[in-house]
Amino acid sequence: MPRNRRPRDREEKSAEIVASAAALFTEVGYEKTSLTSVASAAGVTTNTIYWYFESKEALLVAALDHVLADAMGSVDEQDGTPWVDRLVWVVDRLQQQAKLVTTVHALAATSPIVESWHDGFHAVTNEILAEGLRHSGVPEEQVLPMTRLGVFAIEGLLMHPLPEPEQRAVLSLVMNGAR
Repeated sequence: MPRNRRPRDREEKSAEIVASAAALFTEVGYEKTSLTSVASAAGVTTNTIYWYFESKEALLVAALDHVLADAMGSVDEQDGTPWVDRLVWVVDRLQQQAKLVTTVHALAATSPIVESWHDGFHAVTNEILAEGLRHSGVPEEQVLPMTRLGVFAIEGLLMHPLPEPEQRAVLSLVMNGAR
């Protein structure tokens, strides 16, 4: 049931809706989460959601940005750790969001807004991975192919989870195999 109405800042209300959606999409899954359940969790009406987001997919993209910002907030903890340890950490973080990862891949083929988010995510991820490889001393001519292999390995580990030691072995081979 919606809470007592009190004046709330537009950004605050939007943030509450997005946080509620992110939690439900992660726990229950995108397909099984109705906008009615998001509205109830956020303490607003379903119509209120449409004042902020034009569609459920637009709300998904906002939730993805929220989850990504949260994850990136703790990325600084990884400074100074070995490169493969960082990648294992990323895989672990993404596995915690497995339902969202699966949803993004399923919707990217049919939803322009989700496809655009996915493409942007890959662009940022590729650049972060490439910079890490450069910083690790990988010759420039190997950076692009190793970046691609790294992304393929990470996505493969997300779709086909392995125990952490095996993840580490795969990522070590991909990141160190060309040298």
